[in-house]
Amino acid sequence: MPHPAIALPRLIAHRGLSAHAPENTLAAVRATREAGCAWVELDVQLLGDGTPVIWHDATVKRCSDGRARLADLDLPAARRLDVGSWFADRFRGERMATLREMLGLIEALGLGLNLELKVNRGRSAAALVEGVLPTLLDALPAERVIVSSFNADALARARELAPADRLALGVLFEGITRDWRERCEAVAAFSVHADWKRLSRRSALAVHEAGYPLLCYTANDPAAFAHQWAWGVASVISDDPARFAGHLPTAG
Repeated sequence: MPHPAIALPRLIAHRGLSAHAPENTLAAVRATREAGCAWVELDVQLLGDGTPVIWHDATVKRCSDGRARLADLDLPAARRLDVGSWFADRFRGERMATLREMLGLIEALGLGLNLELKVNRGRSAAALVEGVLPTLLDALPAERVIVSSFNADALARARELAPADRLALGVLFEGITRDWRERCEAVAAFSVHADWKRLSRRSALAVHEAGYPLLCYTANDPAAFAHQWAWGVASVISDDPARFAGHLPTAG
């Protein structure tokens, strides 16, 4: 079964334009569009009441004025948090985005989305997928979405709910493992996502030659990354994609 006709850009903004705005917020996604980036990478997980929100950590301590676990918050409590002023005072009053709000903004801005299913310890992969996928599939066209995860159960459940021609799945790795191809085939994956600092030429070329787009995270040093383009990397996920201006391959 074919995958959606996804035209990947060379650069994807990591958690929004997170070098210039608080990560995983509506402000960071608006900044992505203003910077001329066509795709954004974001994280999704569930609040304690089951609401899907755009958030990375298991707690809110690092990126808000609160200290709770995400699993202990309902939506009204989450909405009371200031998730912007930790980054800069001009973002004071920024609120945690629900998945539905974020998808509305992404659709309005015409962006593509790499959405990571973030299954933190003690949370249900199936509940996350079932809480996210119907809303996601209704909101954006298939050619503008990749759903990725480190969690094999989350990817398997996502594939059960949506066929390959409706939903592109990306298998996330730190270092690409020996069984990478089996893991991709098990969920009819579209793409492979890997930590650029742990990527070997051999692994990258194997992924490329097998026909999987290879997306590398989180590269912010274009000079250090430069040699990896020749390994068949399709896209770089970066906190500050503008740094790569003048450092992209000319073709391929």
